[in-house]
Amino acid sequence: MVQIEELKFDSNGLIPAVVMDAVSRKVLTLAYMNRESLAVSMEKGLTCFWSRSRQKLWLKGETSGNYQHIVSITADCDRDALLVLVEKDGPACHLGTDSCFTAPVYQSEELQEFSLNGLYGLLEERNRQRPEGSYTTYLFEKGIDKILKKVGEECTEVIIAGKAGDKKETIYELADLAYHAMVLMVQMGISVEDVHRELASRHIIDHKVKQEKMV
Repeated sequence: MVQIEELKFDSNGLIPAVVMDAVSRKVLTLAYMNRESLAVSMEKGLTCFWSRSRQKLWLKGETSGNYQHIVSITADCDRDALLVLVEKDGPACHLGTDSCFTAPVYQSEELQEFSLNGLYGLLEERNRQRPEGSYTTYLFEKGIDKILKKVGEECTEVIIAGKAGDKKETIYELADLAYHAMVLMVQMGISVEDVHRELASRHIIDHKVKQEKMV
């Protein structure tokens, strides 16, 4: 483990801290820490920064209630920047947005960003707006029974492709299953974070089944 004494603080005694959501991997904010705020962060398990505008320690969430619970703090190769993974209680930005990074400056026309959270957000938008001609709109309008039926059908398709040993087809069907499962999640108000937390709570993913000795 890297010790605080090994970190390289700048001439003002500060080190930049990139705060990232541990679940979605979305960058939430860029803040600064000094030795004291870093020590407080590690002691409390909550992000504490040095406010350059107010010139004092700033425990994130102290007034808003939007605390950031620290999962890990990692130094970069030069020891002059920190990556802080957190689970947050609310919006990271003082403007009330999920992240401080909301103003696009450039977007490649050829390279498109994809994430499960991005897909989930798109499905939520489809559910709200119900654009005509959209397959997703069709599923939401038909309701839970239709959505569940499609999830079941896609499960069967995955089994058939997997049993046939067809890797390419299995990937295709798994993608279909994931899409329909996320439609179900939106329908039921289950977030990606909800599923992530459930998986994270299962510390033993695989285990050996004990078999009783037959006498």
